[in-house]
Amino acid sequence: MEFISPTVIIILGCVAVLLFLQWKNLRRPPCIRGWIPWIGAGFEFGKTPLEFIEKARIKYGPVFTVIVMGTRMTFVTEEEGINVFLKSKEVNFELAVQNPIYHTASIAKNIFLKLHEKLYITVKGKMGILNLYKFTGQLTEELQEQLQNLGTHGTTDLNKFMRHLLYPVTVNILFKKGLFPTDERKIREFHQHFQAYDEGFEYGSQLPECLLRNWSKSKKWLLALFEKNIPDIKTYKSAKDNSLTVMQAVLDLLEMEANEQKSPNYGLLLLWASLSNTVPVAFWTFAFVLSHPNIHRTIMEGISSVFGTAGKDKIKVSEDDLKKLPLIKWCILETIRLRAPGVITRKVLKPVKILNYTVPSGDLLMLSPFWLHRNPKYFPEPDLFKPERWKEANLEKHAFLDCFMAFGSGKYQCPGRWLALLEIQICIILIFYYYDCSLLDPLPKQSSLHLVGVQQPEGRCRIQFKQRK
Repeated sequence: MEFISPTVIIILGCVAVLLFLQWKNLRRPPCIRGWIPWIGAGFEFGKTPLEFIEKARIKYGPVFTVIVMGTRMTFVTEEEGINVFLKSKEVNFELAVQNPIYHTASIAKNIFLKLHEKLYITVKGKMGILNLYKFTGQLTEELQEQLQNLGTHGTTDLNKFMRHLLYPVTVNILFKKGLFPTDERKIREFHQHFQAYDEGFEYGSQLPECLLRNWSKSKKWLLALFEKNIPDIKTYKSAKDNSLTVMQAVLDLLEMEANEQKSPNYGLLLLWASLSNTVPVAFWTFAFVLSHPNIHRTIMEGISSVFGTAGKDKIKVSEDDLKKLPLIKWCILETIRLRAPGVITRKVLKPVKILNYTVPSGDLLMLSPFWLHRNPKYFPEPDLFKPERWKEANLEKHAFLDCFMAFGSGKYQCPGRWLALLEIQICIILIFYYYDCSLLDPLPKQSSLHLVGVQQPEGRCRIQFKQRK
């Protein structure tokens, strides 16, 4: 009987250990595959994606993969995964969003990758902290102009109220004064098409356009609107200081890069980015404030102390005035925390190690600000509306609370975040200064149907307003 020598046993043992270590190193996160090839867990995931993410986290742990429509999406929910998402050089933002950009704005991937960084720097420069002072007066004037159309009193859906107020203000400031229609029929047409485009944006970013007939129709209508108006936007001159609008700066860059033919497409992208989140954030902020009488009362006292007794006199809002009313900004940020986007994403370029798992290249690495903001480790009493928690943020130095991810993260944070905050601050001041407002319905729940952008309300929420005397 032959015996295996000790040397062979040692060699075989070493090989076994190496194979085990290699297996352990290549161990992938738990995977939810579904039972239909390619579609994967798409049907279950698509019903209520936000709830799906949280149930999967509870069942599978802090790192898990979901296969949806042929795409591997790996979710990270705790520190180590979050750090990889934020800091690893092996994950990439641009490659993660190039497909959705192509589907929703018809911008070819090669053009997007070539121009994205330059366009980002241009837009960030126009709407950054150093240039905010240029917008304060414009926003105040535009908002007052729209408020004059409200009349002395009324009752309406709060979401509709915010759309009618902020659509024209945002369009006229970012593109050119007077671009937004004033004819009632054309206003309704704009609302109809933008809302259809916005509500179907998430599906449009993933599915063939031929399957989304109404959404495609609205997308083409909006592109045609820009095609028609690009020449006027190019030649527009501000009556005050001749400064370029944001869209004019974008057009100048596109002309330099010989991509003028894509001007309407980038116009559509800028339109969606500027309206899709600002309006629902304004809606939720008003709804939260009016649902908390003590906060509403404190805000009203602050407005009166800065601008005098609320009434019909025209007021000017300055940067110094805003600094005297920090509670308003805290309320907006607390609203964004509670109604943050369902996911933000990166593409994995090379395998990355998270906990005991290896996430393979090609996966989309997903982080959910919505659920991260509800983690009591980072935000105590996370389900409560507590604006005072923002006292701890160094907002004077433009820093948010740790683990606040609503505007994205890293190199490509939302370039319009400071302008959006400014617009909503001024909006709140002016409405509460001129009108006595109250909610007629309970605070609605947020919809759990979408992952892209701020959560929309589920059900109606009416507001009653009456002009102050």
